[in-house]
Amino acid sequence: MRRWLPPLVLGLMLAALLASLGFWQLRRMAEKTAQLDAIQRGIEQQPVALPAAVDPSMKYRPVYATGTTTGEEILVLSGTHDFGGGYNVISAFQTDDGRRIMVDRGFVPQDDRRKPRPPVALTVAGNLHWPDEKGSATPEPDLAAGIWFAREVPRMAAFLHAQPVLIVASAVRGDAQGVMPIPLDITDIPNNHLSYAIQWFSFAVICLGMTIGLVWRIRRMTR
Repeated sequence: MRRWLPPLVLGLMLAALLASLGFWQLRRMAEKTAQLDAIQRGIEQQPVALPAAVDPSMKYRPVYATGTTTGEEILVLSGTHDFGGGYNVISAFQTDDGRRIMVDRGFVPQDDRRKPRPPVALTVAGNLHWPDEKGSATPEPDLAAGIWFAREVPRMAAFLHAQPVLIVASAVRGDAQGVMPIPLDITDIPNNHLSYAIQWFSFAVICLGMTIGLVWRIRRMTR
């Protein structure tokens, strides 16, 4: 017993630790799911007039604004399940109260990239957003062509000489000029805790199996 008891105790303790990490991930999954549900409910609330002061703490807040596009825009490489590849149209937008902001008007297919979109009066309802899409492998934007590969609010604002305020349109009143609004939702917010929990539980099972195997071998050798 002296030879196999210590590895048995150590193995059981390690398996219990790994399993506890799996249960912790399940709790985190429940918390994240509740957070995502709350965000989705907030996204779907009745929009209010765009506040005079806006900052990233207002992310996802539903708002509306009335004004005119300036004809200046950024095309962000994008795609949809139904329409394939294309671009999101980010337009400079002059509000009726004199502010110059940005509006993600939605999606246009690849073939509509070069269609003219002159200034047009619109009322836009949607959500404030500060996307975090740029990664280490994301190419730099092609500024000459106005094509970007991620939405970067501060850089886009500097390029369009606008405030760093982006409304992702969910509905547009006026001539949409063929741009299809893509309402904001929570599908792009990761919730990977279930996969992490499965990994920890798998490690716990492997550890327990190896412990049982080791104890069995030690007992056979000491008979």
